[in-house]
Amino acid sequence: MGVTLFPLMLFADDQIVPPIAPQIPYVDTLFGEIRTDPYHWLRDRENPEVIRYLEAENQYTEAMTQHTAGLQETLFQEMKSRIKETDESVPVHLDDYFYYWREEEGQQYAIYCRKKGGLDAPEEILLNENQLAKGHDFFDLGTARVSTDHNLLVFAVDTTGYEQYTLYIKDLRAGMLLPDRIPHTSGNVRWATDNQTLFYTTLDETQRPYRLYRHRLGTDPAQDTLLYQEDDGAFFAAITRSKSKKYLFLTLNSKTTSEVHYLPAGNPSGTFTVIHAREPELEYDVEHHGDYFYILTNADDARNYKLMRTPVDQPERDHWETVIPHRDSVRIDDIEVFQDYLVIVERENGITQLRIRHLERGEEHFIAFPEPSYTCYLRDNPTFETTKLRFVYSSFLTPPSVFDYDMATQERTLLKQREVLGGFNPDNYRAERIWATAQDGTRIPISLMYAATDPGQHDRTPHPLYLTGYGAYSDNYDPYFSSNRLSLVDRGFVYAIAHIRGGGEMGRDWYDAGRLLNKKNSFTDFIACAEHLITTGYTSSDQLVISGGSAGGLLMGAVTNMRPDLFQIVVAEVPFVDVLNTMLDPTIPLTITEYDEWGNPQERIYYDYIRSYSPYDNVTAQAYPHMIVTAGLNDSRVGYWEPAKWVAKLRSLKTDDHLLILKTNMGAGHGGASGRYDYLREIAFEYAVILDLLGMAE
Repeated sequence: MGVTLFPLMLFADDQIVPPIAPQIPYVDTLFGEIRTDPYHWLRDRENPEVIRYLEAENQYTEAMTQHTAGLQETLFQEMKSRIKETDESVPVHLDDYFYYWREEEGQQYAIYCRKKGGLDAPEEILLNENQLAKGHDFFDLGTARVSTDHNLLVFAVDTTGYEQYTLYIKDLRAGMLLPDRIPHTSGNVRWATDNQTLFYTTLDETQRPYRLYRHRLGTDPAQDTLLYQEDDGAFFAAITRSKSKKYLFLTLNSKTTSEVHYLPAGNPSGTFTVIHAREPELEYDVEHHGDYFYILTNADDARNYKLMRTPVDQPERDHWETVIPHRDSVRIDDIEVFQDYLVIVERENGITQLRIRHLERGEEHFIAFPEPSYTCYLRDNPTFETTKLRFVYSSFLTPPSVFDYDMATQERTLLKQREVLGGFNPDNYRAERIWATAQDGTRIPISLMYAATDPGQHDRTPHPLYLTGYGAYSDNYDPYFSSNRLSLVDRGFVYAIAHIRGGGEMGRDWYDAGRLLNKKNSFTDFIACAEHLITTGYTSSDQLVISGGSAGGLLMGAVTNMRPDLFQIVVAEVPFVDVLNTMLDPTIPLTITEYDEWGNPQERIYYDYIRSYSPYDNVTAQAYPHMIVTAGLNDSRVGYWEPAKWVAKLRSLKTDDHLLILKTNMGAGHGGASGRYDYLREIAFEYAVILDLLGMAE
C-alpha cells in the first residue's frame, strides 16, 4: 500500500503540526447501509506505515507536552516519595510455610519468597521478577502456584503484554527450572494432589481460553492430553481447585451462562463429570465442603443470586437445595467456604457486606466497618481448616489494610496498613456519597473525595474535578485508596466516581439496565452525574476532567460525542471506541464472547443500536474538549487501532484547536507499563498534561 506519512514539521510561527493519517476507503455493506471506513488500514500492524504513524503520533505527543517535562518529573518524584519503596506483603500461612513477596528500592518488580516453620526462619527466594524481566520492556507474572507438597512451583510469564503465557516449572529443592516449557497458554494452571500432574488452558486464535490439557512432569508438552475443547466461541474455559484440595473444577462461562465439570484432584487421570449441563441464562459457580458441593446460582430467576448445595454423589440440579434464598435488595457477590464457617460477600444499596455463618449451628453475624462507603474484598484464604478469615479494607481515606478476623471469637486484627510516606493524614480529607438523578428518574450514586477545606459544606466555589466511571460487565467500581490521587486532591481537585448503570454496584438489575439495548443509560447516567456536580457547585464545565479506560473509554467516547460542551478535558485509556466494526468481526479477540454485553450486530436491532452510539462511527464536525488518548500496541483486549482510528478521525473532523494526543505504548498491552516506576511515570504524564491545560502547572 502506497501510504506516505509526513514527519512532524515546525513552521516559522513555531506551530507543531500533527501527523495526518491518509484516508483509504474501505467499504462494507450490511442491512443495505454502505459504510466507508477511511482508517481501516491502521489495523494492519505488519504494515510498516502503521508503525510509522503510531510513532509519529508519539513524537507529536512528546513535542506537544515537552514543556511539561519538569512538572512530570515533579509529580513522579512526589508520587514515588509517598511509597515505601522497600516493603513486603503480609505472609500467607499455608501448611508449614509462610509465603510473601517483597519489593526493594529501585527495583521495578517483586521478589517472591517463603520461610519454613516460622517467620524467624531463613528466607528462601522462589522467584525474582527483576531477574526474569531483564532484557524485556514488558514483564508480567501471570500466576505462581506451589504443588501440594510445596516442592515445585509452576509460574506463567508474558513478556509482550499480549496475555499469552509460557508455563515454567521450578524444582524448589534444587533451585532449578525443569525442562518442561508450555507455551501459548492463558496462564491458568492448577496442580493435582500427586504433585506430578498439571492442568492448564490454552488459547485459540482469538485469545479465548478454550482447551484444557493435562501435563505430566518430565513428558513432552507437545504430547499433553487434550481433555476438553470448548467450541462455542462465547465461552471461556478455566481450571480451578477447591479450597478443600479434593476437587478440580473445569468452569465454562459466557457472559450469561455457566457449566461446571468436576474431577477428584487425587485422580488426575480420571474423567471430568458435568454437574449441570448449560442452560441459556443459567449461571452457577461451585465450591466443595464435606459431602456437598455449594452452588452460587441465579437459578429460578434468582437475579441477585442465591446459595444452594447438592450432594457430591448427586450433583444434578434436581438435588439442589436452597441454603440462602434470593433477595431482591441484596446481591450475593461471592462465597468462601471453610471447614466450620461460610463467608458470604454481599452487596446492599451498593455497599459490600461480609456475613459469617457457622455451618453446623447456623448462627450468623456481620463484620462491621467504620465508614459509610469503602472497598472490601477477601484475599489469601488458602487454608480450609481454620477460623481465620483474611480480608482487605480500604476507602478514599483509608489505605489498603489487611485484617485477620477470627470467625469464632469475632476478633479483628490489623496485620498491615499500607504506609503512606510524606505525612499523609486522613483528617485532612473528606469523603462523601451523593446522588444524581438520571433522565429517567433513577438515582445514581457518586463517591467523592476532596481536601477538608474544599469545597466545604456551604457556599461552595467550583473546583477542578476529576470524574471517572466504567459501567460495564457488572463490575463494581468501589471507592478505593490511591496515594497517587493525592497529587491532584492536594492541588485543589475533587475526585469522583460515578457508579453508573452497567456496573454491578446496585445488583443485577443495575447491570442489565446498562447493557445490550439499554447501554445508552450508562452514558446518560454519566452525563447526569457531571451535570449534578456542576449544578451543586462542586465544579464547572471548564474545570471538569473525565477519565475512563477500556469499556470506560467507550464511555468517554460516547459522552464526548453527545455533550462535548460539558467537559474540559477527556482522558481515554485504551478505549473501546470502534464498537461496531469490532463486534462485526468475529476474528478479533473476544468479539464473540462480548455479544452478551453489547449485542450481535449481525442482527439488525443490535446493528442499529450499536451504530447509534459507537464513538468512532459518531464523530462529527464539532468542537471537542482537550483529549488525551492512550493505546498499547500489544493489547489483545482493545486493539491499538481502535484509539488510533478514533484519533485520526477526530483530527479530520473536529472544529476546535484543543489538544488531541495519542500515546501508544509500543511494548505493552492492555494494562500499560508493567514496572511499578514506569507505571508512576505514566500517571505523572497524565496528571501533568491535565494540570497544564487547566493553568495549574505552577
